Amino acid sequence: MNIGFIGLGIMGGPMAANLLKAGHTVRGYDVSPDRAGRLAALGGTAATGVVDATGGADVVITMLPDSPQVEEVAPLVIEYGRPGLLYLDMSTIRPETSRRVAREAAAAGVRALDAPVSGGERGAADATLSIMVGGDQEAFEAARPVLAALGTTVVHVGPAGAGQTVKAANQLVVGGIYGLVAEAIVLLEASGVDPAAGLDVLAGGLAGSRILELKRHSMIKREFTPGFRLDLHHKDMGIALAAAREAGVALPLTGQVAQLVAAARAQGHGSLDHSALLKVVERLNT
Repeated sequence: MNIGFIGLGIMGGPMAANLLKAGHTVRGYDVSPDRAGRLAALGGTAATGVVDATGGADVVITMLPDSPQVEEVAPLVIEYGRPGLLYLDMSTIRPETSRRVAREAAAAGVRALDAPVSGGERGAADATLSIMVGGDQEAFEAARPVLAALGTTVVHVGPAGAGQTVKAANQLVVGGIYGLVAEAIVLLEASGVDPAAGLDVLAGGLAGSRILELKRHSMIKREFTPGFRLDLHHKDMGIALAAAREAGVALPLTGQVAQLVAAARAQGHGSLDHSALLKVVERLNT
């Protein structure tokens, strides 16, 4: 397929590269010309803007930081996309924004899906992302070949906005696990127990998780090179809390995790990986 890809950052860059590997034609745009240049070096084409990336595309994918960026770009995709265009917004944004984009797209003959992802930079590079998709079932089936080039778990979870709600649930679980792993490290170290040995045991038992598998050693070493920045997780926790309010449910643990993430940003750690929640827990104990 001819794919326009808008947003070539930590996640979008490797995702676009995987689409090229799968045999698709990719025309990519990013506010940073260097990122588009890297895509061109891999065999893609650097677009000059959103309209240029959209024109002639069978599929347009956006991978943007937050709702305001999607709200800015989506109208251009909808206006300049050809009839029947498949528009996949893979950003993590508010569910109500995705629902509004889907309505506006449908009115213009564009098929829009919200398809946020989980798996971080590693998952994006390895094409092993988990992709949660909201929108029309028929549009989902049309998008499946493209999504299969990006992830190993691709699930249609409901109507427009449902993908974003599932992503909010994902982020509250991820944040909670990072907080608990951080507390486990602090407890083990304060008790004179080798944290590496301790977490190796935890990773092999019921407490095991993808986070323990991938991050326990770097957390112990205090290596927080960003695969997913705390700034973005802070945004996502706000989405989770807003979704809870809209649904009329209380999520007390989510609220506590959101406060820890907010504290990390206030302490100047927003540019670090979200595993840097460990720094907040350490500071509570010094």
